[in-house]
Amino acid sequence: MEVIFHEKQEGSLCAQHCLNNLLQGEYFSAVDLSSIAMQLDEQERIRMAEGGVGTEDYRTFIQQPSGNMDDSGFFSIQVLNDALRVWGLELLIFNSQEYRNRGIDPINERAFICNYKDHWFTVRKLGKQWFNLNSLLTGPELISDTYLALFLAQLRQEGYSIFVVKGDLPDCESDQLLQMVLVQQLQRPRLIGEDAAARDQRVQRSEAGIEGGQLYDSPAVMDEDEENFQKALALSRQQIDMEDEEADLRRAIQLSMQGGHESEFTESLVSSTPQTSGNSKPGTLTSEELRQKRQAYFEKFKMEHLRSEQLKQTTSAQPLDSEDKGLSEEKVLKAATNMSLDTGEQSSNSAKKN
Repeated sequence: MEVIFHEKQEGSLCAQHCLNNLLQGEYFSAVDLSSIAMQLDEQERIRMAEGGVGTEDYRTFIQQPSGNMDDSGFFSIQVLNDALRVWGLELLIFNSQEYRNRGIDPINERAFICNYKDHWFTVRKLGKQWFNLNSLLTGPELISDTYLALFLAQLRQEGYSIFVVKGDLPDCESDQLLQMVLVQQLQRPRLIGEDAAARDQRVQRSEAGIEGGQLYDSPAVMDEDEENFQKALALSRQQIDMEDEEADLRRAIQLSMQGGHESEFTESLVSSTPQTSGNSKPGTLTSEELRQKRQAYFEKFKMEHLRSEQLKQTTSAQPLDSEDKGLSEEKVLKAATNMSLDTGEQSSNSAKKN
């Protein structure tokens, strides 16, 4: 979701990230927020001085550190509120009596700012969908409309303070684009610390495998992208294996059907072949020998047919008419077929005896 502006955590500048993620752009820097914090400190000092600069309360106030910022980069709610006031926005405490009196469903709001201790983050509606723009995440997290109320209730239970952003947010490209399309998030973002820890653990395991003389001696920790890729790869391999098995089975059936009659004829030829000392293996014919045997068999059949025709011509005083000739050819063909069958049976019997 690169179309959505999302600043990731740097140092303790979560207030800056919160505001920029809310406004969808680099609108505030740490210097800008520090300037607002110093203005607030000065306004508070002036109010305290009205009671007298020599009072104990004033001296205590001067000695205390700023309540609007610190050296780590933390800024108070007053700083955020004043920063948003520049854009005509204000913050209202969520679920307060004032908010409940308005009777507004959270799903009809535009944005929320959440705070727990020193951390700030934004939940905003872009287009027609809600997103958690927490700077501690590796990217924006999609929140469904049905889950929004439960998400906010869970934050309040964990101790978060939630503020509703009231007013018209400035136009942004992400909001305009997401008005036309809906986002589908297949993988939820991780916390930045968890993502870095997972990478470090994978590197350590890989290095341990290399030092031990084996690569990937133990399974590495994979993130969700790698796990999904491995699952898809395994499914595709399984599908290919199933297709290969089916193809092999079809080929085996086809070969068995094609080779059945030929094998019976070949066995009859092999069994009728006399064994010689030159044969390297008893009962085995080469392809050339098998071809020669088949050729000799058909030549023999052809010669017997010619002799039969010559015999009929010498014994017959008158030529046969077309009908008698057809019958004689039919008889000759039938006799030749019977002869070939008898030859095959004799060869098969002799093979069984041997």
